[in-house]
Amino acid sequence: EVYFKNLSKQKQKEVMEKNGNNHKLRVCVATCNRADYSKLAPIMFGIKAEPQFFELDVVVLGSHLIDDYGNTYRMIEQDDFDIHTRLHTIVRGEDEAAMVESVGLALVKLPDVLNRLKPDIMIVHGDRFDALALATSAALMNIRILHIEGGEVSGTIDDSIRHAITKLAHYHVCCTRSAEQHLIAMCEDHDRILLAGCPSYDKLLSAKNKDYMSIIRMWLGEDVKTRDYIVALQHPVTTDIKHSIKMFELTLDALISFNKRTLVLFPNVDAGDKEMVRVMRKKGIEHHPNFRAVKHVPFDQFIQLVAHAGCMIGNSSCGVREVGAFGTPVINLGTRQTGRETGENVLHVRDADTQDKILHALQLQFGKQYPCSKIYGDGNAVPRILKFLKSIDLKEPLQKKFCFPPVKDNISQDIDHILETQSALAVDLGGTNLRVAIVSMKGEIVKKYTQLNPKTYEDRLALILKMCVEAASEAVNVNCRILGVGISTGGRVNPREGIVLHSTKLIQEWSSVDLRTPISDALHLPVWVDNDGNCAALAERKFGHGKGIENFVTLITGTGIGGGIVHQHELIHGSSFCAAELGHIVVSLDGPECLCGSQGCIEAYASGIALQREAKKLHDDDLLLVEGMSMKKEEIVSAAHLIQAAKLGNTKAESILRTAGTALGLGVVNILHTVNPSLVILSGVLANHYVNAVKDVINRQALSSVKTVDVVVSNLADPALLGAASLVLDYTTRRIY
Repeated sequence: EVYFKNLSKQKQKEVMEKNGNNHKLRVCVATCNRADYSKLAPIMFGIKAEPQFFELDVVVLGSHLIDDYGNTYRMIEQDDFDIHTRLHTIVRGEDEAAMVESVGLALVKLPDVLNRLKPDIMIVHGDRFDALALATSAALMNIRILHIEGGEVSGTIDDSIRHAITKLAHYHVCCTRSAEQHLIAMCEDHDRILLAGCPSYDKLLSAKNKDYMSIIRMWLGEDVKTRDYIVALQHPVTTDIKHSIKMFELTLDALISFNKRTLVLFPNVDAGDKEMVRVMRKKGIEHHPNFRAVKHVPFDQFIQLVAHAGCMIGNSSCGVREVGAFGTPVINLGTRQTGRETGENVLHVRDADTQDKILHALQLQFGKQYPCSKIYGDGNAVPRILKFLKSIDLKEPLQKKFCFPPVKDNISQDIDHILETQSALAVDLGGTNLRVAIVSMKGEIVKKYTQLNPKTYEDRLALILKMCVEAASEAVNVNCRILGVGISTGGRVNPREGIVLHSTKLIQEWSSVDLRTPISDALHLPVWVDNDGNCAALAERKFGHGKGIENFVTLITGTGIGGGIVHQHELIHGSSFCAAELGHIVVSLDGPECLCGSQGCIEAYASGIALQREAKKLHDDDLLLVEGMSMKKEEIVSAAHLIQAAKLGNTKAESILRTAGTALGLGVVNILHTVNPSLVILSGVLANHYVNAVKDVINRQALSSVKTVDVVVSNLADPALLGAASLVLDYTTRRIY
């Protein structure tokens, strides 16, 4: 760490020397509206805090200066920033032409301002038409441009504007891995892209613990409780104004019917905004006892309002981005945010064409609490951005370079050429041990921690939290960015809710346990939970023999017998999350008793517990030990002793293993006749002992059409941990609900 800090200081020193020893970087930050200021303000505070490196000029334009939208330039002054220039650039109107005229007016006024300021670099945010005017002016006047939040995908004209600004910008700060890949695909210079996260998350992730009740009462009334009100924020869709007005009308009707206290914010300055305000007034929203209609809420207070709301509804990017940091339920209406990455707190209502659909969505979402999502940031964006700014060499050629295909396959690098590895925290709850590991995107176990699994629920949960917190802290030191937590556990699991429904007898006090909520609350990370057999199958699908295979089955042969079924590339859970309980396939009507209470299950024959039981019987009858074997008096008889005896020629031990292998083989034949996979993977400590027996039974007992199935032994050293990690790595940035 000290080495890299010194390297960073040395590089900054070299850049300062190249730029001239006494030259500070003159940064112009231009803000157009309340939304972009919430993203730019943390950067502005960071720049202002380092006057030895930077000079800050603030330009205010757009809806900041309009009374109907709250004269939001005042909040910039309240934050103690000197506003160098105010530009009135909004042409009032009801249609698309007004936006075009506003861009033209900004283009007329900006050159004089930029000539006077002569900034080294201009910071432009997002995808608004005002931002396009800023980027166009700066590019034509040979001023370097740093674009915040490029590469993202939504669903309106904003996409086109955002990507147009990307092509004008010289440097890019993006928020997600997906956005970074989009920028690379758009031929942007890989070395000028910084994956920093969203600057607003630096404030969001530390905001929830502040006093909030006074803020809620100020905006919604004295009698309002947390999680018992709604925040509504909806904007016109400029590519389909008529439909978006109708959708807003239906939303208000649904909110009136839902009968909860609601804070409604005025829409952005866009074509159609005035018509939306007229709809509000037509329905009497400003005078309705359940509604509070406001033009603007300061961002610090808005954070507290959405953090403790029962639900947020509308089509604002804030709903799919910032609100995820608190796990507040969100209803995203229409197509304005189509393509945005979202956490599981977001319910999409794409065709919000009836009041009933919106009302039903409110009934589904209101009052829920979801895991906190860090898709858009980890709270450290501003330090990365300031570091990035300090590294800019003003003597480099201004002309942009484009990197045309083939696109480089590696990920964007930080300023010190340190690659932060995308990783997961993997937790494996076994009958004996509790293990936590940091697992990289490539399946490398970077760090692993092991403790004995406590016997009680309270001790077990406390230990899980303690080990996860320690691992998450260590991840920083090993340069890993944790995307989420995946948990593999025995028993029947509801993966949708993150709840262990029923446990095996090997893990006590482990039924009806909500694992997701406490761990997500403690770590502020999304959490996934699944059965250990399913996790083994996921590990094979991502890292093992199952990679690229459409239909396969994994069987775990260890203390118990479990497994997972992948059909058409998807894991099968079943209607009550009981699919792939492969150890409880019955292969004999009068076989030995199983731990599940039934008789003749595969697990009663072929599990480690079953082999240990038979080994004890032989030992009690003095039939286990043969020449070449010895046991200490206090040594516990195990399945390993039975296997050793069979290898040394003990015929009774051989017979027991042969019966166990046959039972497992018959179970596999039943699986082949039921789901017809193309591959069977045997995993676990007993897999090598059973693989030949299973193949023999298939050749004798299976239908000819399935005898060609491949049966292989897993080559994964830790399928439970790798499977838990794949829960995170496969879905953390690609979940669509």
